[in-house]
Amino acid sequence: MADISVNNKRIAKNTLMLYIRMFVMMGVNLYTSRIILQALGVDDFGLYNIVGGVVALFTFINSAMVSSTQRFLNYELGRNNLEEAQKVFSTSLNIHIAIAFLFILLAETVGLWFLNSYINIPGGRELAANWVYQFSVITAAIGIVQASYNALIIAHERMSFYAYVSILEVILKLIVAYLVYLFADRLISYSILLSVTALVVFIGYYFFCRKCFSIYRYCFEYNRSRYCTIAGFSGWSLFGAIANMGANQGLNILLNVFFGVAINAAMGFANQVNAAIYHFVSNFQTAFNPQIVKSYAAGEREYFTNLILGTSKYSFFLLFLLALPVFVCCPEILRIWLGQVPDYTIQFCRWMIVFSLIDALQGPLWVSVQATGRIRNYQLLMSFFILLNLPIAYIALKFFELPELVLIVRVFLNVITSIVRIVYIRRLYAFPVSRYMKEVLLIATIVALLSFPIPYIVYHSIPTWYGLLSSIFLALACTIIIIYIVGLKPREKEYFNKVIHKIIQMV
Repeated sequence: MADISVNNKRIAKNTLMLYIRMFVMMGVNLYTSRIILQALGVDDFGLYNIVGGVVALFTFINSAMVSSTQRFLNYELGRNNLEEAQKVFSTSLNIHIAIAFLFILLAETVGLWFLNSYINIPGGRELAANWVYQFSVITAAIGIVQASYNALIIAHERMSFYAYVSILEVILKLIVAYLVYLFADRLISYSILLSVTALVVFIGYYFFCRKCFSIYRYCFEYNRSRYCTIAGFSGWSLFGAIANMGANQGLNILLNVFFGVAINAAMGFANQVNAAIYHFVSNFQTAFNPQIVKSYAAGEREYFTNLILGTSKYSFFLLFLLALPVFVCCPEILRIWLGQVPDYTIQFCRWMIVFSLIDALQGPLWVSVQATGRIRNYQLLMSFFILLNLPIAYIALKFFELPELVLIVRVFLNVITSIVRIVYIRRLYAFPVSRYMKEVLLIATIVALLSFPIPYIVYHSIPTWYGLLSSIFLALACTIIIIYIVGLKPREKEYFNKVIHKIIQMV
């Protein structure tokens, strides 16, 4: 395996490319959402979110396959076994194509029945909802086949292309947002144009992989042992994917059943705000995840452990840095962004941010379990706790009928699941729990508690533009200062000082 310093430089370069991607995507996505809301209206926007959610119920199969493909590719690359990596890619592509056909079958039978039988669709929009559903199925099927190429690019840490294509995709979606004004039924035209966008992106991935990774040219080969290994790993990953999809889309459907599509619009905006913020963490972790699996495959246990602890801590820092000003100033930020803020959007956004902060600490732990390849018992255990969201949220809504209860329940169960995860991983591969508690959880808690009060007090004391800007500045300043003082080790502070010094010299 390459020298650790070389790996760290590659991680830094990939992280930079992913952050460039994130900033462009975040800005364009937020602006696109405003345009689409104005074009579709609250009811049609909520309808698109809930109908797309029904399709997403079936794509949990794909998410399990993506993580499995990445894991096996990274593992073979960590062992420098390119021949086996090529066979893994071909096998995974065969499985993804089969899953795409299975997905279409399920979507056109069970999914279509569920849409027309249980989803609360406004009167007169039944035909539009079914057209949106069909094109959402097409978009999802394209994504399923594309996933193998996505996994190949990430496994080889070619984040620059990944960033460029993602930027192209959001720009195309912005163009789509303006094009819908040309059509009579904007909701249907929006779903059609998104399918075309997905096809364009898939073609870009396909030709890039053919050009840059010639060794991975597709070849059909049936190796029963390899199929069983990958499919078995994917099968157990499926439990986690089902649980997470149930927590996301299942709760969205519960809100629709109890409160209608207007609440789905609020949840849709909350999910977009949270996704925009969480890109900070997902990009950071995407850059590190291949190295975590490769270091385990190469037997570099100390480097493996340090990557997990470091990624967990810095994932929280990066997310909290952006999440704090959004959490504190959420009402005013949403008003500026949307103009008309749907009811409960503020509460949903804040609870989603809390959930994601907890989740940010746990992502590298899950990747470490993937690296070992022993995921059966882990997935069964985690899936049980995550799926408890649905019955508990249903009971809570039956008794109290408060929409935000679904996310309060989700945050509570995420805390419980995190505790169970740490205990399980300790038994799986002697995970250093005491180091994790001291170097990650304790530090993250102190940073959060010390950073929060000042911007919160200023925001509620000065209800003007000056108060908003002051609160955002203080949130960022307090977080950076406290992270530097409390969150960094002496060696990390020294590295940070060198980076700042170089930046000053360049300026």
